[in-house]
Amino acid sequence: DAQTVRARWDLVWSPCTVAWLQPGGTAAAGRCSSRRDACSSLFCYFTLPWPSWFTRDGENLPIMVLMPMNESALMSSISQGIEPAVQLAIQHIRESRKYSFSLITKIYDTECDNAKGLRAFFDAICYGPKHLMIFGGVCPSVTSIIAESLEGWNLVQLSFAATTPVLADKKKYPNFFRTVPSDNAVNPAVVKFLNYYNWSRVGTLTQDVQRFSEVRNDLTNELEKADIQIADTESFSNDPCVNVKKLKDNDVRIIIGQFDENLASKVFCCAYNLNMFGSKYQWIIPGWYQGNWWEQANTTNCTTKKLLTAMEGYISVDFEPLSARQIKGISGRTPKEYEREYSRELQQKGVEASKFHGFAYDGIWVIAKTLTRVMELLRIKQRQNTYHNFTVDDREVGKMVLDVMNETNFYGVTGQVMFRNGERMGTIKFNQFQEGQEVKVGEYNAIADVLDLINNSIRFQGVEPPKDRTFVRLQRRHINVPLYSILSTITILGMLMAGAFLFFNIKNRNHRLIKMSSPYMNNLIILGGMLSYASIFLFGLDGGFVSDNEFETLCTVRTWILIVGYTTAFGAMFAKTWRVHAIFKNVKMKKKIIKDQKLLIIVGGMLLIDLCILICWQIVDPLKRTVEEYSLEADPQGRDIAIRPFLEHCENTHMTIWLGIVYAYKGLLMLFGCFLAWETRNVSIPALNDSKYIGMSVYNVGIMCIIGAAVSFLTRDQPNVQFCIVALVIIFCSTITLCLVFVPKLITMRTNPDAATQNRRLKFTQNQKKEDSKTSTSVTSVNQANTSRLDGLQTDNHRLRMRITELDKELEEVTMQLQDTPEKTPYIKQNHYPDANNILSIRNFTDGKDGEKSILKNHLEQKPQAQWGSMDPSRINRGPLEDINSPEHIQRRLSLQLPILHHAYLPSIGGVDASCTSPSGSPGSSPRHRHMPPSYRVMVSGL
Repeated sequence: DAQTVRARWDLVWSPCTVAWLQPGGTAAAGRCSSRRDACSSLFCYFTLPWPSWFTRDGENLPIMVLMPMNESALMSSISQGIEPAVQLAIQHIRESRKYSFSLITKIYDTECDNAKGLRAFFDAICYGPKHLMIFGGVCPSVTSIIAESLEGWNLVQLSFAATTPVLADKKKYPNFFRTVPSDNAVNPAVVKFLNYYNWSRVGTLTQDVQRFSEVRNDLTNELEKADIQIADTESFSNDPCVNVKKLKDNDVRIIIGQFDENLASKVFCCAYNLNMFGSKYQWIIPGWYQGNWWEQANTTNCTTKKLLTAMEGYISVDFEPLSARQIKGISGRTPKEYEREYSRELQQKGVEASKFHGFAYDGIWVIAKTLTRVMELLRIKQRQNTYHNFTVDDREVGKMVLDVMNETNFYGVTGQVMFRNGERMGTIKFNQFQEGQEVKVGEYNAIADVLDLINNSIRFQGVEPPKDRTFVRLQRRHINVPLYSILSTITILGMLMAGAFLFFNIKNRNHRLIKMSSPYMNNLIILGGMLSYASIFLFGLDGGFVSDNEFETLCTVRTWILIVGYTTAFGAMFAKTWRVHAIFKNVKMKKKIIKDQKLLIIVGGMLLIDLCILICWQIVDPLKRTVEEYSLEADPQGRDIAIRPFLEHCENTHMTIWLGIVYAYKGLLMLFGCFLAWETRNVSIPALNDSKYIGMSVYNVGIMCIIGAAVSFLTRDQPNVQFCIVALVIIFCSTITLCLVFVPKLITMRTNPDAATQNRRLKFTQNQKKEDSKTSTSVTSVNQANTSRLDGLQTDNHRLRMRITELDKELEEVTMQLQDTPEKTPYIKQNHYPDANNILSIRNFTDGKDGEKSILKNHLEQKPQAQWGSMDPSRINRGPLEDINSPEHIQRRLSLQLPILHHAYLPSIGGVDASCTSPSGSPGSSPRHRHMPPSYRVMVSGL
């Protein structure tokens, strides 16, 4: 540390004390610092003791100046341009007549070498006068070594060119000050500039050198304080292209660079090759590069034109060498007036200007003001100790100098000169590279913490400042309104059609054609179709129409509606198909009664299973709104933003399990329904007049649901396609099903309302006849179809009775004629009674009048011609009234007709079957006699 350096120095240098006569004959003692052998030869350079230099006016106060003066030394050009500014400042101080002393500077050449610089410093202490302050320090390494040891000699150093941030450490360098802002001083200005344009995300690209690393570390702290995100931090040694590529991959738009001008050309060459320039990027680099640095430092394969293209618009940040405000400062001159005088000095000496000359000029004024203030304080202390011997040591003087330096505040040619913890609070300028040259666009005042940008001076290559990132605009993939409107219109038409079918079904529910089709089950089909239609409206709604909570509710509602609607419609069709299959595929059953109540129980059971699944689903793992995001897409309008599409889904934790349960249940039900439809595909039943159409509907629903589910899963990320497919499948299935069930009924009722009563035979195809050839000749019809046929059967019964009455009259005449031939009577009783029975036992439920005529015709053709020819001619010639109305004939007629009529009419009321051969047999003895209401028993013969 400083004390160690001082102790080692004392081992080499030994002070000696000598006496001399002051003016006026007063003896005084002084200290000489020389080598031991030099003391004996009186080779000492004497200085006045501390109390002398502040008590006498006009005293010359020596100032140690440390600079590299050798032209071969690094940074010597800076020193050559500094000396005229220093001499000009001393001249102006002398001319001002405000100071009672004159400053004398003695320059010691450090040669920018640590060893030589330290030797120059020791020589200045040994051989030079008693220096009150040290002025200078250009090379960072030399300056840091000397500044660290100043505390041992109680000296204060003021630098005008050392910008390295490491010297800002007051614990290590407590006696160091500088009039030039450090490299870290630009960081608050950069943060202020970033905040001005609302850039909150940046990246850094730093050359792997201590100077730039220190600036980067300080910048990181400043950015964190300002809540600015550092997206990426890259460091490089020689080739920056890999690091520049990483910045691009991390979507860094605002890049803060810390590198020298030799590597700057490589950086911008890489930026050009990676297309990291233009309206989307903003580079911020140091501003202390030499003019036209890109021409001198271009060691890349890029041409100057490419470099200029990539460099266009970059912002450079550096301290302001001279204040832009033309205010007369402490010297009584404006910055421009001083600059003119400085330029004349340069011409006279033939040296180049240094960018630090203004800070050196103001630094001399700082020393002058500091020493003046210290002298005032010492005089005050001396007056306070008039009756005592006043002494002050170098430690106390050094402490006073430090305190006064920290209180410095005046306006110089570089702006307001003020220190904060030894650091200059200066002005930072912003330049922008525009069309091949740097243009000043603003400045930052560190004291006031104010950023002042020149109006309309900054030119961005886009219409607006670059974005600090690729702004991602979330865009909901929603269903197009025209598509939703079209499908909604079709859905409304479908619901109106379903409503019309419902009205038709309810209005004509008592009509025999509608009754034969089970109107209650048809109502369920319509209700299921309307629920399925309604789900289309819900599937078309998304977060653009409802809130997040409402969307979750919507997920549950539309799932329930679709599942319940599907089960209601398909379950009703399934039940009706099962009824047909149960009747006509069970050949062992002679009678099958399946009422609508049983079908309703089947549908209710299906709905109960659905409700159990849905309730468990809702309680255990309810559906929630989830958002699926997709890869970024370019903005179609060409803006500097990216589009990230997202899609809302209704999902839960175990979505696959629940869907598997629903699909398994519905799939098995669908497969079974398709199987039943296939088994009954050849059945055409007038009593169940829509069985074939129901089967077609089952096929339609099954196939379309399979196709719709598969395509809907594949188009999950395309909501328009998915909604269109789902909606069309629902519309197609519901519409086709309703049309197949109700359109034939509408056509039949409009064209031929009595078609149901004109043909009562059960029609089977050739294959069905072969299968059912072994069944009984009478089959019990089912359910409500019996009631609907009753009216038609009564009409047929009445017509057949009229026909039987006519036949009775003919039979009576024939019988009366045959009674006149005694020898034929047995033949008539044995042979003609069966024929009469066949005539009279014409089935009450025939297929039409044609059947009656064919039976009667066959009966008449089968009568023996001999019987008709054997009649007595005498009886034939008799009058009909005379023969028929005679008592004998009446008795005979009654005795013959009563048994015959009894046998003929019993089948019509459910008594004796036509197969009974004995007209005189008891009705109760017939095995087919049943005391059942006509509405529950219909006899069908002739199968």
